[in-house]
Amino acid sequence: MSSMLRLLSITLLIVSTVPVLAETKRPNVLFIVIDDLRNSVGAFGDSLAITPNIDALASRGTVFANAHCQIAICNPSRTSVMTGLRPNTTQVWGLNKHFRKDKPNVVTLPQYFKQNGYYTHSIGKIFHGNGPPSTDPPSWSDAPQFDHCTKLEQYMLPKNRTGKKAAASEKANCEDSDYIDGKVADAAIIKLRELKQSEQPFFLAVGFRKPHMPFSAPSKYWAMHNREQLAKPLNPNMPAGSPEIAAHTWPEARGYTDIPAKGKISDEKIAEFRHGYYAATTYMDAQLGRVLSELKSLGLDSNTVISLYGDHGFHLGEHNLWGKLTNYDIGTKAPLLFASPFQKDQGATIHQAVEFIDIYPTLVELCGLKKKVSLEGTSLAAVLDDKNIHVKDFAISQFPRPVSYNFTKKLPQNMGYTIRDKQFRYTRWVEFKSGKLLAEELYDYSTDQVEFKNEIANAKYTPIVKRLKHKLLPYAEQVTPLN
Repeated sequence: MSSMLRLLSITLLIVSTVPVLAETKRPNVLFIVIDDLRNSVGAFGDSLAITPNIDALASRGTVFANAHCQIAICNPSRTSVMTGLRPNTTQVWGLNKHFRKDKPNVVTLPQYFKQNGYYTHSIGKIFHGNGPPSTDPPSWSDAPQFDHCTKLEQYMLPKNRTGKKAAASEKANCEDSDYIDGKVADAAIIKLRELKQSEQPFFLAVGFRKPHMPFSAPSKYWAMHNREQLAKPLNPNMPAGSPEIAAHTWPEARGYTDIPAKGKISDEKIAEFRHGYYAATTYMDAQLGRVLSELKSLGLDSNTVISLYGDHGFHLGEHNLWGKLTNYDIGTKAPLLFASPFQKDQGATIHQAVEFIDIYPTLVELCGLKKKVSLEGTSLAAVLDDKNIHVKDFAISQFPRPVSYNFTKKLPQNMGYTIRDKQFRYTRWVEFKSGKLLAEELYDYSTDQVEFKNEIANAKYTPIVKRLKHKLLPYAEQVTPLN
């Protein structure tokens, strides 16, 4: 081929490629975080939940019905999601520590998108809700909105607006936007309209605070639920044979003025408490629906990947516990779903166990970015195209004992490490520094979905324990000193 022909051929190739490159725009990301949302969602199997907007999103996406947080408390769980690293790597086990204290150079999920040319913005609770752990300037292109929220802002009724914990739940005759999640939805809608005018791809993080306590919601959402149906937990007792260390007496719920600090909570209050959780969930779902509706009306849905997760589960009297802070399914399991306009397999429900540290690499792959960061999770992107693809089927979670919000100057005394697969959960309680075994638990969800009995002493499960222990130990032995 002559040099002239070669030059002509290269020129034609460049010209023919230009329109393709011009038409190719990187997908946007709508990153949705929901505080204290357990699997009490229609699409995740709860027939009493009223969550039409999450359900509709799930119908065009992929539901991971057996997804687990790394640690069932807000700041450490969100830290693991945002860094793609496990709690023992970040050394964040409580509420008061910012991950950059020990990992100053870590690249967070939104920061990685920012480095790849995305505009990144935060509305609502994305990191922690108060204090230094709530902020991370390197992650965002500009200042977050509504990233802080006081107790005063959680109530509408004057009797509850003390600035401190008041009633555990509140029913008020008010508008949706009077409560914080309505304000977050309003701000997200305004931001989407601004982003519509930009050519730059965006990573928009929207964090809803309900159903976190107090369970505050406009009256109309309370009226949608039948309290009698919600009144009692399926298993109000600790599992038979469970070790004492597996429980806790942390006063998260009992710190509210209408919940006794100790002793039995009345059946009436339990029913009200559970009713409030479902009402607050439905209220939050309605605010999410407004944001998703705006995304569609602006035509942005055709090029936006959506992820949604609840930062951990929540006990509503199950195992006689209130709040999170456990290694049981109610504590670690929470909703996770992805919806991509480009996925081939829509509406699938996946039952293999996955972890929240898988969110970071999944979004990176779904948006076609080249992974250049060190992550400890696994991308689930392939499952969105083929529900039969088997990616991992295990999730590692942990929780320290005794419970503390502050591990900034000292290591936890004890740690419970737990591994969940499709059928079983094996938990190993150890001294944190030495690794000395303190107690073990095993649950078989094929016969005992609500953890009535610890089967660790049942000889027929010995091979199961051996298999799960072998898989768990590399994580349970990952103990690093504080810097």
